[in-house]
Amino acid sequence: MKSAQDSDLLQAFAAEIRARRTATGDSQEALAFKASLNRTFVAKLELAQTSPSLSTLFRLAAALQVAPAELVGSVSQRYRRQA
Repeated sequence: MKSAQDSDLLQAFAAEIRARRTATGDSQEALAFKASLNRTFVAKLELAQTSPSLSTLFRLAAALQVAPAELVGSVSQRYRRQA
């Protein structure tokens, strides 16, 4: 069972991925293609229905043209603002 903290962190990750994707003008399908992921998996990530693996996080960061550390930092900031 997920804790409330895990759920909140997943929501922050989902919101950050969605915000960065829409800022670049990419569709979920385009982001999925760039990251070598399935579009439905990207949709589940953006809906906070699944957690990314470390390799998925790195692939998403590359597809969004940001360093993984920057992406994680942004998620952390978003999470703290939610708390």
